[in-house]
Amino acid sequence: MKSILRMKRVDALETLRAHLVKPQHSILIGPRQVGKTTLVKQLAKILEEQGEQFCFLTFEDPAILDAINQHPENIFNYTQLPSAMSDGNRLYIIIDEVQYAANPSNFLKLLYDKYKDQVKVIATGSSAFYIDKSFKDSLAGRKRVFELFPLSFEEFLHFKQEDGLAGELQEMRDREKYQSASRLKINLLFDEYLIYGGYPEVVLAETEQEKQEILKELVNSYMKKDALEAGVREEQKFFRLARLLADQAGNLVNNNELGNTLQLVGPTVDNYIYIMQKSFIVNLLTPFYGNLRKELTKMPKVYFSDNGLRNVLVNNFNKLSDREDKGQLLENYVHNRLRKLYDADNLHYWRTADGNEVDFIVEQGIKQGLAYEVKYNDAQFKPNKYQKFTDGYPGFELRCVSKEVSGGDTVEVVRL
Repeated sequence: MKSILRMKRVDALETLRAHLVKPQHSILIGPRQVGKTTLVKQLAKILEEQGEQFCFLTFEDPAILDAINQHPENIFNYTQLPSAMSDGNRLYIIIDEVQYAANPSNFLKLLYDKYKDQVKVIATGSSAFYIDKSFKDSLAGRKRVFELFPLSFEEFLHFKQEDGLAGELQEMRDREKYQSASRLKINLLFDEYLIYGGYPEVVLAETEQEKQEILKELVNSYMKKDALEAGVREEQKFFRLARLLADQAGNLVNNNELGNTLQLVGPTVDNYIYIMQKSFIVNLLTPFYGNLRKELTKMPKVYFSDNGLRNVLVNNFNKLSDREDKGQLLENYVHNRLRKLYDADNLHYWRTADGNEVDFIVEQGIKQGLAYEVKYNDAQFKPNKYQKFTDGYPGFELRCVSKEVSGGDTVEVVRL
């Protein structure tokens, strides 16, 4: 397997690097095994090359954790703060898994309020569940939170050492009629991405069997760890719920139906889905309301943060040509892509009580924005079917996103 440490997520690394000059804490969150620790180790290497004073600590170390839980300033038992204070330089403290602190909010608040001119904290946290519960208003103005996603398709190509194809991909996005000589290879790699997703270790694995084993470990170990630490009591039903949601990715979530199927009360279903959201397993997409009398659908749609994670939950790694759910996989990809391109708060779907629907709505202003309908093959897209939407919302440009274009000679989706 190629070394993950040598593979850089350039945009994310540069964003964190640019924030080093700011006094606020840099808090990096995201799913387990998505590359947060690797990223801050690469940042530490940059600090070392610049001659900065820094230390790298993990709160998975029980000795360190016990010390800082007794008092936040015990962190300096493991650092060189006196040296940094005496020569006027800043000390950079990199903390992995900060959420394990008994009170991470108070810990970080004290460091900021007493030492913001001398100490800069860069911290990672695997689960937004803890960040949400513990990082409250006491850190307002004292932190900036960065979210690290699984690899985008461009980053996937970089990790595959196909940077030339990434350039071709950008040309295809920028120039509507651009025909890439590499489109067949891009197609094949995009198929792999739709099936196995963008977890770095999975992308770098050399065989399909190895990829599948890594994804199974992600579910069996890391999802279990999130569930345990979040206080899930009925672990088997939690996993069954995850599998039910994976099977209906891109569809409406009816908590009552799910509760009846799993013999769980509604509040428990709500809580389990909340934990999955805060552990970066799923995202819920809310409906777009323009006319509340007619657009009565209030249920969210569910999508998975990574296609590979979704596929291991449904136990299906078949080729796209052999799959009935390939449209779901494409739609899940488009959702994740749109979340990176636009503010997630402005991303919705549209559906009326009588069943008219558009997959994705991006609000860009008052009564204006973009609308995307996803079809695996563009021949399935019938513009007249969306007349009610286009008549009701003329300020939203409707576009079809498809993988296979009639004639089969290009890949439309890579332009998104």
